[in-house]
Amino acid sequence: MDLSALFDLSYGVYVVSSMDGDRPTGCIANSAMQITAEPPTLAVSINHDNFTHGCIEKTGRFSLSILPETIAPLTIGRFGFRSGRDNDKFDGVDYQMVDGLPVLSESTSYCLFEVTDKMETETHTIFLARLLDAQKAAGGKPMTYSYYHQVIKGKAPKTAPTYQPPAK
Repeated sequence: MDLSALFDLSYGVYVVSSMDGDRPTGCIANSAMQITAEPPTLAVSINHDNFTHGCIEKTGRFSLSILPETIAPLTIGRFGFRSGRDNDKFDGVDYQMVDGLPVLSESTSYCLFEVTDKMETETHTIFLARLLDAQKAAGGKPMTYSYYHQVIKGKAPKTAPTYQPPAK
């Protein structure tokens, strides 16, 4: 079986953020999709081991910053390969607070959500959430997961739904 065929599915690259008390935290996600238009509902998949997962469960709210192709790879590394348990991922990152949720200033657009339901898998929670607000932001072309792999030559961390161990 060639699991790399799954890379041909269309994904974006996002920072999903929530709050840990007064401290913003977030992680990279590539599995987000619109479920319904009315009411506007989205599903996002977050690994159980991600610190952001627990913050979303606790607060019941999250933001989704849609990353542009021009985002610095270090920003993806900061949010995708470090834990918010031990790091302030927003330290030195240009962001704003919108209705109590952090949003990256460099995002093409952002959306704010309230969790309405969830579904558990062995490794991830799929949060279903109602759209509270959405705004176009800095603009630019949204990054796809394919672009991240083919142009940036990015890797997936072990907590990503699309992680595949290196070929031996």
